[in-house]
Amino acid sequence: MCGIVGYSGEKQAKPILVNGLLKLEYRGYDSAGISTIEKNGISNIKVKGRVANLEEIPEINKLSGTIGIAHTRWATHGKPSTINSHPHLDNSKSFAVVHNGIIENYADLRKFLSEKGYNFLSETDTEVIPNLIHYYYTTEKKGFLESVNRACKDLVGSFAIEVISSIFPETMIVVRKDSPLVIGKGSGETYVSSDIPAILSFTKDFYLLNDLEFATIEKGNISFYDKDLKPISKEIKTMEWDASSAEKDGFDDYMLKEIFEQPRAVRETIGAHLSNNNPCEFEELNLSKKDLENISQIYIVACGTAMHAGLVAKNLLEKLCHIPTYVDIASEFRYRDPIINDKTLAIFVSQSGETADTIAALKLAKSKGAKTIAISNVIGSSITREADYFTYTHAGPEIAVASTKAYTSQVVLLSLMAIFFAEKLNSAESKIISDLKQEILSLPEKIENVIKNNNVLVKNIAKLICSERDVFFIGRGIDYTVAQEGSLKLKEISYIHSEAYASGELKHGTIALIENQVSVVSILTDEALMEKSISNIQEVITRGAKTIVVTNLELPNKKYDFIVSIPSTSPLISPILSVVPLQMLAYYVSKEKGLDVDKPRNLAKSVTVE
Repeated sequence: MCGIVGYSGEKQAKPILVNGLLKLEYRGYDSAGISTIEKNGISNIKVKGRVANLEEIPEINKLSGTIGIAHTRWATHGKPSTINSHPHLDNSKSFAVVHNGIIENYADLRKFLSEKGYNFLSETDTEVIPNLIHYYYTTEKKGFLESVNRACKDLVGSFAIEVISSIFPETMIVVRKDSPLVIGKGSGETYVSSDIPAILSFTKDFYLLNDLEFATIEKGNISFYDKDLKPISKEIKTMEWDASSAEKDGFDDYMLKEIFEQPRAVRETIGAHLSNNNPCEFEELNLSKKDLENISQIYIVACGTAMHAGLVAKNLLEKLCHIPTYVDIASEFRYRDPIINDKTLAIFVSQSGETADTIAALKLAKSKGAKTIAISNVIGSSITREADYFTYTHAGPEIAVASTKAYTSQVVLLSLMAIFFAEKLNSAESKIISDLKQEILSLPEKIENVIKNNNVLVKNIAKLICSERDVFFIGRGIDYTVAQEGSLKLKEISYIHSEAYASGELKHGTIALIENQVSVVSILTDEALMEKSISNIQEVITRGAKTIVVTNLELPNKKYDFIVSIPSTSPLISPILSVVPLQMLAYYVSKEKGLDVDKPRNLAKSVTVE
């Protein structure tokens, strides 16, 4: 959460920084700011609201400096306001800092600095950082890097920090701990960002910092140091993403583009591990049959949409591998002392690979002796560097806050992983495995059909429910996992209250909420559960509900308000198809309400703080 950008080179920094901020707004958009080194010192311009508001300030066009830092904020400490916006300066206006993360001991540091005569203008935790750097610079008479390093030793919490100084006008210093930061290398220039997509149009060559690693940047020269300031070397990683994949390419919104990109994302994720009816390949997972036979339980740990992908995978792992599988929310998992040992396999799923709770949960599992696997969409992300093993989805950059193609890619990858384990263990019938592989290989074409054949219908449904206050999603078995994801999509971008329930639980209390003309979305893809599911749908019809049924079955009773038809497939992987019209529904409801689909209120794409 929060996005930071930096530039050092021969070009004017301002347009590069603003461009980066615009591409990082999915990380936060409560306020924005920019600092550059000018002839008369640090110029600091910031404003409440979107990056577009920053561009409207006349003074920003006067910036000509070739080194600068910038920030787009998701508020934690201090309400959204101009004064709480980053960058923050020390009292002497010699040091400017942007920060992503949370300084947990900021109150103690603020008290310490106040007693030393420092004044504070904002309510933020970040403002202690430039003043702490100034304090050590003036009292210990050390250099720029040494002063930043000394200040960081006092910080408790998470941080990715960029620092510039009027005293050292050619130098930028960056450091990270538990918050994402990448450094892009160009020809005679350097780019810094929270995320790769923000600077992908400038370079494909990146350095990835580990925790408490520092970098000093002076135009095209970059030097790296460990926490004790001993020089270290870093390897450049080249990203294969196309810069255009982080653009809208003619679509009105990133979310719509990413919904339409799902056939390609799924196809590329499949292609990395499966071709025809050959065995699934995960060369990066160096797990033998003996290793897997030693596993007595599997945990899948994630947050939000990624956790919903884990719920789908639980069904496959238990069905194909016969290993008890538990799905846990990362923020809960890490605080409840889970029963884990060396016979546990723990799988951690995060689109960005930077989700703070998920990374902390991974560290906990490792400390208890579990084997750990990280699944991410971002090469070199923190979670992949922490885990014993890692593998990637191939969704490409996902910019919209509401995840779509990352979710379907995660479900596909987890499904392939379940098959990979089952083939190693010989735990499932060969025909079941063979049939499931063929179904997976046909998914890209079937997703295309879902989008093409239901686009107009879903738009019309959206027009009817966009003014409602409550919408309910129901399903049985694996369809319930899709109901949860569909409900999350609707609430997070349309602000309509929605809930997901297991269909069989309706009569145990939930049905009291169903009244005349309330919309109920039912997912029905498992023929073995059709009779019971239809009975539950009939219960809400009897109470006056409007019914929208997403199904790939031939239903005996057609007395529903809307039937959204999807292609037939194995119930084990049906969520990859049934979720798509629910993503589209959420999108079109939000558009009907005139909302900002890509940047829903109070949310950010990557949750890098607890």
